[in-house]
Amino acid sequence: MSFLPVILAGGVGSRLWPSSRQLRPKQFLSLDGGPTMLQRTLERLDGLEKQPPIVICNEAHRFLVAEQLRQVGSENHRILLEPVGRNTAPAIALAAIAATQGGDDPLLLVLAADHLIQDVEQFHASIEQALSLAELDYLVTFGVVPTYPETGYGYIHQGSPLRAGFGVRRFVEKPDAATANAYIESGEYLWNSGMFLFRASRYLQELKRFHPDMLHACHQAMSHLERDLDFTRMDGEAFARCPEISVDYAVMENTQHAAVVPLSARWSDLGSWSSLWDISDKCESGNSCHGDVIQEDTRNTLIRAESRLVAAIGLDDLVIIETKDAVLVADRHKTQDVRKIVERLKSDGRSEFENHREVYRPWGRYESIDTGPRYQVKHITVNPGARLSLQMHHHRAEHWVVVSGTAEVTNGHETYLVSENQSTYIPIGQIHTLKNPGPIPLELIEVQSGGYLGEDDIVRFEDDYGRV
Repeated sequence: MSFLPVILAGGVGSRLWPSSRQLRPKQFLSLDGGPTMLQRTLERLDGLEKQPPIVICNEAHRFLVAEQLRQVGSENHRILLEPVGRNTAPAIALAAIAATQGGDDPLLLVLAADHLIQDVEQFHASIEQALSLAELDYLVTFGVVPTYPETGYGYIHQGSPLRAGFGVRRFVEKPDAATANAYIESGEYLWNSGMFLFRASRYLQELKRFHPDMLHACHQAMSHLERDLDFTRMDGEAFARCPEISVDYAVMENTQHAAVVPLSARWSDLGSWSSLWDISDKCESGNSCHGDVIQEDTRNTLIRAESRLVAAIGLDDLVIIETKDAVLVADRHKTQDVRKIVERLKSDGRSEFENHREVYRPWGRYESIDTGPRYQVKHITVNPGARLSLQMHHHRAEHWVVVSGTAEVTNGHETYLVSENQSTYIPIGQIHTLKNPGPIPLELIEVQSGGYLGEDDIVRFEDDYGRV
């Protein structure tokens, strides 16, 4: 039985700071050196009968999504760009409307791009069970069989047996510790995973019943579509009229047709660093280490080193996360409070809230190496065949030194090649572009100098990626 995957990839992932940032949140990260979380979400569907996915993300992440889908060989997918974030109910409505525009009415498997599922075989078995219920017009959610009294998840109180699953008595909020213990002891409660399976038209019918204004706004937004490369944009003004509400509150808690299928697949929403420690492989002392780490007399600690050696001595129950521009040290039992640090970074206008030193672009990436009052040094990597936009800067000049590969440079009216160990100079106000004509990545060092070095000092005239 075929289904259409809908991947929700619009979150900001603030609780996994400093690895996760606003412009590169956790769904686009690899937490184990392998594929990213978005890529694993797609790959764990291999072997099931499915249609090309719909991925929903925001404008700032569109090129990350497109590149990561390309890397795993995804074809014929659709990427819907949310003009503003409005939580999961409106986002799923967009996907349901898109899925039915051609007259089809598929079953939608709605998944978050930032969840971890380690037992893929059990996950597939639960999907097959849910498909049989969705075929009967139930709106199915997946309830994770709890392994301990977690207070950070919502719960589902399961009802009477229903073919391959159960009815739903009620959805309950995140409980306190005593209530969570009572839920576990009763054996009647499941963790609310935030994953769903239902027919597109059935979801739209229920949304029309409970939130007709929201559905009307989504239909208006999807009636004015603009396609750009891999992306589909909609009417932002219409979509902004949607309330910000989850699918649980908007539909699942109100419908009389909810069903739940138990899921025992070693699931986690990775909502904190402590949850990553919970599911990670550990040494005899209970430590989970990633990267260049030396530990002595240390227990029950998560240590991640991304760019340098991290040494730990005499520690217990901590989380230590090192990146190129920030280090987090936290009590392992208080990592939910990382969001408070992120809020302070945001209110202080610190760049560590928004981005890493390494920034991804559709043509490649750059890393800020050094910054001073009137200069900035970057390491730039341009992918084979890729080209930066034809642009100019009002306030800065640029010096480019090629260290690997060959650059095709347009500098005013002149176009020429710059090879390894050669350099060129772009004056303030000069229209210019840079292309990698070769088969290997182009690596260069850029030195910017001038009175203002912000990324918004770019005037684009032509762009292969629709950013003019």
